[in-house]
Amino acid sequence: MGVLAQDRPTTLVESIPAADPAPLGLGAFALTTFLLSGHNASFIPDVIWIGPALFYGGTIQLLAGMWEFRNRNVFGATAFSTYGGFWLGLGSVVALATLSKSFGTAFAAGSVTNALAWFLIAFAIFNTYMLFWSARVSLAVFFVFLTLEITEIVLAIGFFNLSHGGSEWWLHAGGWCGVVTAAVAWYTSAAGVVNGMSPTPVLPVGAAPIGRIGSPMPRRAEV
Repeated sequence: MGVLAQDRPTTLVESIPAADPAPLGLGAFALTTFLLSGHNASFIPDVIWIGPALFYGGTIQLLAGMWEFRNRNVFGATAFSTYGGFWLGLGSVVALATLSKSFGTAFAAGSVTNALAWFLIAFAIFNTYMLFWSARVSLAVFFVFLTLEITEIVLAIGFFNLSHGGSEWWLHAGGWCGVVTAAVAWYTSAAGVVNGMSPTPVLPVGAAPIGRIGSPMPRRAEV
């Protein structure tokens, strides 16, 4: 009588991690942030950032987050997936608002800017605790989240100010903060690419400001 499948011994095979998706996710975040920030700072034309927000900053970052799940990197998966959703959500809202304006049913300007301010506040809350945990990754990643925190807060102030009839000064300031954020994220992305191609680091990213507590969890064996 043959051996049943369930009676056969099970071989456990260590899963092979995927290539590091962080440089791709950071690159997508950097480029889209630069385009939107350049618009907020008034040197890049309006709405050009919406397409990249949906397809690069949004979709590609979401994919990077899924690949980080595959690599069992909880921090990277959470960060990239969340900010992929950020760009998909923001791009969709602005696209719908622009489309509604074309049909003569535009949202009230004050309500849109007020809503955008709360949108940024909500993500700033998320970014705050991710900023703390980024200090366990590397100095470069920490600076990405630090500059992003400043950008989100300044932009939220700017949109609240606009919703009450104020000037665009804060919005422009937030745009320039975003340009700095994009530059830091691009550098971190570039470092991830070239360092992954070399046996020794080429571009420094700095040691984690806060050391890890305990030992990393072992990888689970997969059937």
